[in-house]
Amino acid sequence: MSENQEEYEATVAPVTQWLTFVLANERYAVKVVQVQEVLRYTPIAPVPGAPADVLGIINLRGNVVTVVDARGKFGMPKREIDEFTRIMMMDVQGYIIGVLVDTVTEVIDLKDEDVETTPDVGNSVSSLFIQGIANINNVLHILVNFEKLLTEKELEFLTN
Repeated sequence: MSENQEEYEATVAPVTQWLTFVLANERYAVKVVQVQEVLRYTPIAPVPGAPADVLGIINLRGNVVTVVDARGKFGMPKREIDEFTRIMMMDVQGYIIGVLVDTVTEVIDLKDEDVETTPDVGNSVSSLFIQGIANINNVLHILVNFEKLLTEKELEFLTN
């Protein structure tokens, strides 16, 4: 390997791909590696006794998948389903779950240096999911760690 090649590789920061989505006109992003696929909205069957933010279940090619409301997780009011509403099928703590979002927008590439630490916003429950922020083309994106999305009660619901 040439000396120039080694210098180049040393200066190139690793890039992570993030899928961006919208909740209440705010931009969020989650690591692409967690997302299995993105579905158009499909009717969700409610499940009696489910935790508050669990909307219910859907049938995905013969598999029953639990769907969680991202708005509810972030303390936002519900909104009407429209043609832009999407369900992100995600691997969260080894479980495939659906996450209902207002819309999915694009995939972006972020270097570690593009990510700023999360500002201290107090003990807000939603701050548990936030792993950083990134300003992309003058638009603030909140980077979400969905590994911390599920409560113990919701995990228990998934495994029963």
